[in-house]
Amino acid sequence: MFQIGELAKRCGVTTEALRFYEKNGLIMPAARSESGYRLYSDESEKQVKFILKAKSLGLSLDEIKDLLDIRLEASEHSCAEVKAITSAKLDVIDQKIEELQKFRNALKEINDACCGKVNDNASHCSILEALDKQ
Repeated sequence: MFQIGELAKRCGVTTEALRFYEKNGLIMPAARSESGYRLYSDESEKQVKFILKAKSLGLSLDEIKDLLDIRLEASEHSCAEVKAITSAKLDVIDQKIEELQKFRNALKEINDACCGKVNDNASHCSILEALDKQ
């Protein structure tokens, strides 16, 4: 068992991050010392590393909490439940990519139409004109 500072060091995060995860129900101390300090176990370290990996994949705290809940009682859940969470996230990401591609295409179109000459003043800039159109 080790205190929050040691867990933070082992996982490469701040103690504030760990307190945030605890506040949001993602981790819980394994015990408390006689003086009231949070004490964590090796399993706590695994949970934090799980959280960090899931965050690096773009999963939200709610999604991570759902996955942690399933992980803690894996025999009570199916792979389909886990896959549903990641599939839903992929759908959201695909929608964002599609939206970003539309933004990119529209911006590229008005950007390409601009001459971009240094000596021309911007009073007849095609980009400003395109943005002015309603």
